Amino acid sequence: MRTTVRINEQLLAEAKKRAAETGRTLTSMLEEALRESLQRQAAAARARPRKLTLKTVGGTGVRPGVDLDDSSALLDAMES
Repeated sequence: MRTTVRINEQLLAEAKKRAAETGRTLTSMLEEALRESLQRQAAAARARPRKLTLKTVGGTGVRPGVDLDDSSALLDAMES
């Protein structure tokens, strides 16, 4: 299929040079680059974290006098 795209002149020159160096056509270079980009985007979309549901249990809450912002006091309370 034929189409027209606008490409930055410097980028196009680099792509043509690389195609010539590797004995490939510019078309095959562009197709490969586009295919790889689409695959990376699809993989990134699949890798997005899923919604996580945490199980909770009932209780009476934090013990009186325990400061959850004070890690050393919290550790002392857990050890006692």
